[in-house]
Amino acid sequence: MALSENDVRGIADYARIALDGDELAEMTQYLNGAIEGVLAPVLQYGEADVPPTFHPIGDLSNVMGADVPAPGLGIDEALLDAPAVRDRYFRVPSILGEGEEQ
Repeated sequence: MALSENDVRGIADYARIALDGDELAEMTQYLNGAIEGVLAPVLQYGEADVPPTFHPIGDLSNVMGADVPAPGLGIDEALLDAPAVRDRYFRVPSILGEGEEQ
């Protein structure tokens, strides 16, 4: 799939990039080369019995710890440093307009 200069002009206009005649020809050649590089096979194995690898380190697995639930803060401890508390809840300013007085 080769791009024409008209295609590249449309892409440049969409990206708001001004290209003059020489730049347009150069960019067309550059983009066509990039497309050929993407469409070309990246790896070719010489031996049929060699399976492709997915990671250069081999059998690397997830090294993150298990997601284990842990006890959280109690209500009194969570409200300890709150600027305003009412009963057992954080008290915040109203954002909807009328409401309870502060």
